[in-house]
Order: sequence, then C-alpha cells, then structure tokens
Amino acid sequence: MLRPMNSTLITGASGGLGEEFARLCAADGDDLVLVARSRGKLEELGKELEEKHRVRVTVLPSDLSLPDAVKKLTEELKNRNIEPTVLINNAGFGAYGLFHETAYEQEKSLIAVNIAALTELTKCLLPAMVKRKSGKILNIASTAAFQPGPLMAVYFASKAYVMNLSLALSEELRETGVTVTCLCPGPTKTGFEANANMGNSRLFRLGSMDATQVAQIGYNAMKRGKPLVVAGIRNKIGAFMTRFIPRMLAAKIARSVQAQR
Repeated sequence: MLRPMNSTLITGASGGLGEEFARLCAADGDDLVLVARSRGKLEELGKELEEKHRVRVTVLPSDLSLPDAVKKLTEELKNRNIEPTVLINNAGFGAYGLFHETAYEQEKSLIAVNIAALTELTKCLLPAMVKRKSGKILNIASTAAFQPGPLMAVYFASKAYVMNLSLALSEELRETGVTVTCLCPGPTKTGFEANANMGNSRLFRLGSMDATQVAQIGYNAMKRGKPLVVAGIRNKIGAFMTRFIPRMLAAKIARSVQAQR
C-alpha cells in the first residue's frame, strides 16, 4: 500500500528554507521525505519532527548535482512504496564572480541542481498527481528571476527558468486538481550568501528576511494554489519595477547592488 496522501518530499531539507518547510509541513501532520546531501543533519531533523509531531519521516540523502541522482531517488521512493502528493523543490545554490573567471564545474553543478534536478523530479512525480487529481508543487526561485544578474549570471538565469517553468505548468495544470506555486524570495538569512561568497555584497548589507518568515509566505501560497508569490514588500516593489526598466539598465542596477564593498 502507498503512504498516506499527505506525504511531502522536500529537497535541500537539511537547513535554511528547506528545514523551515519541513517544520511547517510536520506541524500540519504531513509525513515527510527529506532529501539533501547531509545524512546527519537530515536524520537529526527527522528524529526531532517525528518525536514532536508524531509524523513519519523518511531520510534519503542525495547529491542532486550527480547525473543519476533523481533516477536513484525515484527508484528508492518506489521501493519504499512512497508516493508524495506534495513536492517542494527547494534545493539550489549560487555562484558569485565574473563569468569569464569563475570555474565552470561549479556552474555545471549549479545548473544540474537548480534546473535539471528540479525539472526531472517534477517530471517524475507530476503524472501520479495528475492521475489522482490532487497534488501541490512548490518551486523556489528568487527575485533574481526578474532581471539579468551580472556577477551571478548563471544563477539569475537559472531562477528565471524556474519561475517561467512554474508559471507555464501552473497554466497547463489548470482544472487538473494539481497546483504549481513559485516562491521568489529576496535576500534571506539561510547561509546562501556565505556559500555563494557574496556575504559582503551590497545586496545582503541592505538587509535580509528571516527564513522562517519567507518559508511561511511560500507555504501559505502553496496551500492556496497561488501561481507566484514574492516574499516581502520591498522585494515585491523591486520585482514590479523591473517591468518598467530597460533590460540593460536593470542589469547595471543588479551589478551595482551585488558588488562587494
């Protein structure tokens, strides 16, 4: 028999927004499948949530930058008779620096996680949701999706892909009972800036939102089936204003904001 229909799979669940989404889902009584590279952190979080909320938590460590990672992950789900009805594609990371100077291997991994793994995992789990006429998908993009991003060119482009894919699927799935929501956070206290080597950029020095707050905004939007949500008033204004700014001017502004001190 399959697991209960309220099971939720979360990628990048070992910290930051992924961890916050796991806490929100567990508090609602959802069984969880937690995916990230760090087994130790996942098991620690899983044990905590099982004890606190009496939910079942399955830990599946996986490096989603590897070519066969999603295939192995979905095979493991099948072997364990787990069929998630909620998918939160949270895994992702950034790379900072001039494109002609940064290492391609890092950007190759970025594309693999931010784009390829998200797309393949959605492709694998969506048909069953459509067949059941019930399911929710939450994809984590960024306010970076709304403009070109010098000094983080590949990251910005990857998040534009996530946002546009999400909006297209949301329209395709209208009337199916399945919804796709895209969350676009701005700077958020998750450790992202340290991993991307941009902790001293003007973007993060101007202030960032709390991960718990951002996750709650995205979670609420997903529950309502809202196609797109930008977290925070300042970020909403910034995303809205990009509609009226010439693309190259938007690129110059983005570069200025992301420059290191």
